[in-house]
Amino acid sequence: MNRKPFKAKSLKIGITVALMVFGGVSADAQQVVTLQDAISQALNNKADAKKAALEIQKAEYKITEAKAGALPRVTVGSNLTYNPIIQESVIEFGGQKTVVKLGQPWTANVAATVNQALFDQKVFIGLKAAKSTREFYVLNAQLTNEEIIANVATAYYNVFVQQENQKTLEASYQNTEKVRNIIKSLTENGLAKQIDLDRTNVQLTNIGASKQKVINAVELTKNALKFYMGVPINTPIVLEEKSIEPKPEIISSLANIDERSEIKVLEKQRELLKFNKQATEAALYPTVGLQGQYGWAGLGSKFPLTNGSNNGVNWSDFASVALNINIPIFTGGANRSKIQQAQIDIESVEQDIENAKQGLNLDYRNSITNIENALINLETMKENVKLAEKVQKNSQSNYQYGLANLTELLDAENALTQAKQNYANALLDYKQAEIQLIKAKGELNTLQNPSK
Repeated sequence: MNRKPFKAKSLKIGITVALMVFGGVSADAQQVVTLQDAISQALNNKADAKKAALEIQKAEYKITEAKAGALPRVTVGSNLTYNPIIQESVIEFGGQKTVVKLGQPWTANVAATVNQALFDQKVFIGLKAAKSTREFYVLNAQLTNEEIIANVATAYYNVFVQQENQKTLEASYQNTEKVRNIIKSLTENGLAKQIDLDRTNVQLTNIGASKQKVINAVELTKNALKFYMGVPINTPIVLEEKSIEPKPEIISSLANIDERSEIKVLEKQRELLKFNKQATEAALYPTVGLQGQYGWAGLGSKFPLTNGSNNGVNWSDFASVALNINIPIFTGGANRSKIQQAQIDIESVEQDIENAKQGLNLDYRNSITNIENALINLETMKENVKLAEKVQKNSQSNYQYGLANLTELLDAENALTQAKQNYANALLDYKQAEIQLIKAKGELNTLQNPSK
């Protein structure tokens, strides 16, 4: 829909800053940072972001593990055996039977064995899957960071609206206090009624109570922001003064749902499931491996490790080279069932992808509607503030000249306070709608890097 751009009244907002106070650092050394700095701090401190980074590091080790399957494996083994009773056997030769012992009381050997996979589908598929796993964790970390950015930005603007409400109530309290002092002076001089003074005091007390509630709300929203930033609750908060202007032009740019991190994560998950299916199918293929072995063996009647041929222990080396080929013939249908299960997993995640795209499209359309309504409401509230200020000034002037009673004056002050609070809330609604639209477009990183 077309609309004329407008300029909203600039409001002073507080960009929340959380700074750790280390030993020897004074309060004067606190540094004021922007919202972008707060987001960066959250990405560095928040446990979810740290865990996502650890998953990426873990994926690197998975790649190394997968590569190991294609490299030679070398083992060294040894054996020492004592046979207190040696088995005997009967040999018949030339019509005569002879009893012979099969072996020696002591046997020892040490050998090195090398195994090299020459052809194994599981090894090669595993290497591809490991690299894809790393990409999956990178995308998942990006999705986690986007959620952190959205949470920090939302919490930040919650602090802002409460601070604006606090400023509004403080201004209202000061104005009402001035009126109360004037009425008090008039009452003392017999020019005003005591009931007018009492009503003004009640009004002042009510505003003070509301102001205290807002002060508490400011602290609560600041604590929530500190939580999302991943800093201690007792961290001092420093605010930077900055103006906010609505951006109606944000509606004109389109969203590319396929570039959303949520879709990329699901697509990478589908890729991993395809690798899983291929690895299951690899069990149907032959495997070829090469094995080499070299070692020493000693046999004799005495302890072989400290005796040689002079003492009846015979030592000799041995070596072997083998080519091992395994061809699966029949597994009872187990592999086929596993392959079918893997295919069902792929089809299931494809349904998740389609459902996610529909949901993200719905979020995008809703965010467009929300921000359009927020802009309309914001313009209305801005005009309402101007009107309330005009009414309040006229009521105050009329009251001074006796053309308006106290009720009209207090009502005008209340209306102005409510109008300013409504405008602050409307600006909060707009900023939250803006965050949701930026998220729907997959552009949350622009909140961290505005220049991009």
